[in-house]
Amino acid sequence: MQNKSNSENIVAFQGEPGAYSNLACRTVFPDMDSLPCHTFEDVFAAVEEKRAKYAMIPIENSVAGRVAAIHHLIPHASLHIIGEHFQRINHHLLAIPGATMNSLKSVRSHEQALGQCRNNLLGWGLEPDVYSDTAGAAKLISELQDPSIGAIASSLAGEIYGLQSLKKDIEDAAHNTTRFVVFSREPLIDLPNKGLTITSFVFQVRNSPASLYKVMGGFATNGVNMTKLESYQLNGDFVATQFYADIEGHPDDPGVQHAFDELKFFTNEFRILGSYPAAQYRLDRR
Repeated sequence: MQNKSNSENIVAFQGEPGAYSNLACRTVFPDMDSLPCHTFEDVFAAVEEKRAKYAMIPIENSVAGRVAAIHHLIPHASLHIIGEHFQRINHHLLAIPGATMNSLKSVRSHEQALGQCRNNLLGWGLEPDVYSDTAGAAKLISELQDPSIGAIASSLAGEIYGLQSLKKDIEDAAHNTTRFVVFSREPLIDLPNKGLTITSFVFQVRNSPASLYKVMGGFATNGVNMTKLESYQLNGDFVATQFYADIEGHPDDPGVQHAFDELKFFTNEFRILGSYPAAQYRLDRR
């Protein structure tokens, strides 16, 4: 069993060692240890049960879009978002030593990675095969030792599992970037006095005409910039919709306060997930 006294130096992530989430952990928390977890549920549980201090969670990608599973888990987690990180994703086409492009028939990886390399895979005539995570796919083909099966994963995964990189930077778009958010058991209280603050929250609108329109109007009339809005159905019910949103501003800002007051009037459920400093990557693109 893991020593709980060391949990304050651990960041949990989903996947095998060498996953892109693992790279994000190393980048953001270079002095902390990383804890690989099988599922996203396991990642949240590791922090909730004090086996890790933070959770590094991918939430969206500039090519493949949102990480759908996360949006269904976030409302049920008791954790708080305390930061964000944008990780440039450089995919490698990995294979066992001795394999060639001619010997490959199929490629395994996470569905997001396969989607980010879709055009190249079609051009090479390689069959995509969905696997639970990128590094896990690399680990699997190292065990299978089959020259007809490749994996899309990071260069770190290739090093860890003794694979060769047949091609590097195989993502279809040069801007391929994944946004991660960092979860903690406690919300971030002390924010910098200067700089842009991002606030993330979830809400459910009432099932009545123009409810969402009126909610959005509250942010518009109060001058609050909404940078992200995602919707998804709840429990398979087509009339019950939940939303995830990011805005620029802190809940204590007068404009945000007024916008939230209007939002609450038209919603059945509302929860702030966290307020945190905007990443430099975001600031550079304003």
